[in-house]
Amino acid sequence: MNIRQRIEKLRDQIRYHNYRYYVLDDPEIPDAEYDRLMRELQELEAGHPELVTPDSPTQRVGAQALEGFGEVRHEVPMLSLENAFSDEELAEFDRRVRERLEVDEVEYAAEPKLDGLAISLLYEEGVLVRGATRGDGATGEDVTRNVRTIHSVPLRLIGKGYPRRLEVRGEVIMPHEGFRKLNERVQAEGGKPFVNPRNAAAGSLRQLDPRITARRPLEMYCYGVGLVEGGRLPNRHSRILARLRDWGLRVYKGIETVRGLGGCIAYYEKMERVRNSLPFDIDGVVFKVDRLDQQQALGFVARAPRWAIARKFPAQEELTRVLDIDVQVGRTGAITPVARLEPVFVGGVTVTNATLHNEDEIRRKDVRIGDWVIVRRAGDVIPEIVRVVKERRPRNARRFVMPRKCPVCGSDIERVEGEAIARCSGGLYCPAQRKEAIKHFASRRAMDIEGLGDKLVEQLVDQELIHDVADLYRLDADTLAGLERMGQKSARNLIRALEASKHTSLERFLFALGIREVGEVTARALARAFGSSDGKGMSDSERARADIERLARASQEELEAIPDIGPVVADHIVRFFKQPHNREVIDKLLQAGITWPPQEQVAEQPLQGKTYVLTGTLSRMTRSEAKEKLQALGAKVSGSVSSKTTAVIAGEKAGSKLARAEKLGVPVLDEDDLVALLEQGA
Repeated sequence: MNIRQRIEKLRDQIRYHNYRYYVLDDPEIPDAEYDRLMRELQELEAGHPELVTPDSPTQRVGAQALEGFGEVRHEVPMLSLENAFSDEELAEFDRRVRERLEVDEVEYAAEPKLDGLAISLLYEEGVLVRGATRGDGATGEDVTRNVRTIHSVPLRLIGKGYPRRLEVRGEVIMPHEGFRKLNERVQAEGGKPFVNPRNAAAGSLRQLDPRITARRPLEMYCYGVGLVEGGRLPNRHSRILARLRDWGLRVYKGIETVRGLGGCIAYYEKMERVRNSLPFDIDGVVFKVDRLDQQQALGFVARAPRWAIARKFPAQEELTRVLDIDVQVGRTGAITPVARLEPVFVGGVTVTNATLHNEDEIRRKDVRIGDWVIVRRAGDVIPEIVRVVKERRPRNARRFVMPRKCPVCGSDIERVEGEAIARCSGGLYCPAQRKEAIKHFASRRAMDIEGLGDKLVEQLVDQELIHDVADLYRLDADTLAGLERMGQKSARNLIRALEASKHTSLERFLFALGIREVGEVTARALARAFGSSDGKGMSDSERARADIERLARASQEELEAIPDIGPVVADHIVRFFKQPHNREVIDKLLQAGITWPPQEQVAEQPLQGKTYVLTGTLSRMTRSEAKEKLQALGAKVSGSVSSKTTAVIAGEKAGSKLARAEKLGVPVLDEDDLVALLEQGA
């Protein structure tokens, strides 16, 4: 696997785990594993800045806003923090800060890192007018009605001197005692108890009915400010927090100002000692440069301030026994071994499962069925096995053997040489992957089936109305009209959209199939290589079937001869078409009437060899549309500016990329220049 492929793989994994953590409140991996993925991605991108893209998880904070709440665009982005996991990493942070500021010692504000849900409160003339979650850092969820039910959130500030518009940021948490009582009540009512206080707080704040939120024991602690208009605040972070407390906002009393690295370490050790006696969960300590002028001098990196860091606590561990090892099939077909454990209480919850990640990890740790193991829970639902206590290994302990067939659909399990993760190869057929396969198939850049949203897909699959993507074209308006939130008009519109989607392009169709690592660029290359350029003597359906047959018969060597297709991607394509289940679904799709026009012969493209960077907001098209138009003319669209960039195309509110272009002397084009460029190229 080359660097580009590894980066894309890491991005996909992180995006998925962001969705599980921030949107579903149902994380699959511990914080420690997520942090390892993010760190590896950051290191790879730092070494290869030309591969950084705007949609990389390193360029953003979290995941998208939940449906059901209105969107709020943060006027000042809500960034996350870099993490330190040792005193050495904390010392490195302190060294960087001192060197950039050219001082011998720095004063830091030190505070516990509360384990809850980040929230933003907007006060106008001292009155609470909006509450919003962090969301993706730029756009969050409007939870104003729910925030108003939290007693520790003042509806009107007290005192005087607060700015005309003031955004206060903090954490909504659920204290231990309240969490215990809530779970007792939930269980008494026959419900499923919450896993931990963090999930309970997040789920409570995201209730569509604020009356439910009002019954939940939520509290909020403030840790900073965002937008400030029509007024001034003190020149130190610690004094700002004191001022917020004066205005009636809740701030943790144990926040201290410490001097230098020694003060930071002493505060961390103190909080680690008292951690279990606190009335709420914390997962570390946050250190912020106290002086605001020094914060401004230090500035920001892409997703975090240079003047703050979170020193994380070590994960909590316990001893238990491995009862069995089986595998789970993820939404992308990843086969993950899971240890079934003798129940053990660790990290505040009873743990019965632990992820083993992949076959290599099992071999490396030598985990066997029957072993006694140390289990670590790093603040999330699914813990990990740290190590085996081999001194207690029973004589009958059994080695794990990865199954050859998917336990869900029976398709071959494949593991590409050089990759750690094994996968089910029945992507179009496997029930474990069904929902995600259909969502991808219907997406705008694939078959573009307007009106087929995620929730409708879930209904269709859950009610067993569709079993694969081809079944979409067997739906009728009466069946659709009977579904939740659907009526006759919506049903007829969707049927029309399904009919319209049958007339597509070969590259869109190939992208829609969801073949591993076949994105839009690779799909376009495949379409050019295997698509018919002459439709004479063939019907549309015959030509479509001939195109697919040519691709399905292609050898590994033939595929590798295509520009931008390496051995790994070629292997994925060959394996995909070898699976009978996948071929059956494709046949059903072609029988349903999906066709495309002959493949156009590609002439020399006018922007071939040129590289552009898009930044800011465009008024006449989205940046995605601009990217597609530029790529169609042969240009490369990059996410970062370098001396090799042909030009930066800057819309409104262009940020750091524009500044870097000006610093490097890279030409800057506005939207009018872009339109002229596209017209000239066309």
